Amino acid sequence: MNYPLSSKYSLEFLRENIMGPNPIKLLEEMFQRERPIEGSVVLDLGCGRGVTSIFMAKEYGLHVFATDLWVSATENKQRFDVMGLTIDQIIPIHAEAHELPYADEFFDAVVSVDSYHYFGLEKDYLGQHLLPLVKHGGKLYLIVPGMKKDLHTALPPEMLVTWSAEDLDTIHDSAHWRGVLEQTKGMEIEEIYELEGNDECWRDWLACDNPYAVSDRKPMEAGAGKYMNMLAIILRRK
Repeated sequence: MNYPLSSKYSLEFLRENIMGPNPIKLLEEMFQRERPIEGSVVLDLGCGRGVTSIFMAKEYGLHVFATDLWVSATENKQRFDVMGLTIDQIIPIHAEAHELPYADEFFDAVVSVDSYHYFGLEKDYLGQHLLPLVKHGGKLYLIVPGMKKDLHTALPPEMLVTWSAEDLDTIHDSAHWRGVLEQTKGMEIEEIYELEGNDECWRDWLACDNPYAVSDRKPMEAGAGKYMNMLAIILRRK
């Protein structure tokens, strides 16, 4: 695939800051299909080191609340300052996904890349903790690591080289995600589909010196990738 916007960002910047398969390429592919309109107020949930938040603010003109638990707001603000972004464009927030400090119907949209699977598989999470924050008619754009077909009853050895069965508990196929999401009232599933850039985005991640990337190389080199994909999920609050 072509990624004209993602290509503006240096490999050095990405390798220092991404925390999984290249998130801005994944997001660019999704946004080529559908995206929030310019000027929308967006929650970037589980933003990590803020790479997707930077990308949305700079390339799409979105007003982003960059929210993460594991990376401090101070650290992310320093990164945003270096990138020339102001509080009119992006605001760093330190918060846990079940205790989000926002008013109901505050956001035009929610974006979550490679993090929603850690908390969103709880059947009550979406309806209790996240959907109320979105305006009626607003969208949720989620990207999660998935399986082409759920294999949890018989995980192949390629996936268990350095990953444990517990590590893989949050990774499921589109049918599983649909079953979880359909339990939430007040929203509709617009699309769940497989992103084409999965392999390329994984290669970008595995080239990093991050210890987690180094650990991930062994199962991927053993062939685990043939069972996996990246799923794009678009929801709309009614």
